[in-house]
Amino acid sequence: MKGKGRVHFVAVNEQGYRIGASHHNARLPDDVIDKIRDMHEDNEIGYRKLSKIFNIPLSTIKKICKYERRAQTIDRWKKIIDDKED
Repeated sequence: MKGKGRVHFVAVNEQGYRIGASHHNARLPDDVIDKIRDMHEDNEIGYRKLSKIFNIPLSTIKKICKYERRAQTIDRWKKIIDDKED
């Protein structure tokens, strides 16, 4: 028996690819990314200290703060219907 399924929305870029926390390889939620950048930019907290606070590798912190990771902007939200039965 097939039901309607669960409906959720994912963030996509201009090409229609999932980005941010909606991406299947994302390990960190968007609010954590924002917090890391805010702490670095507003409070001038260094990469090493952020790495220790969030327990994230130093290289990842650097890339997040330099906008080399998770730097795309949302173009639109795409509706996804999950038809999987549990």
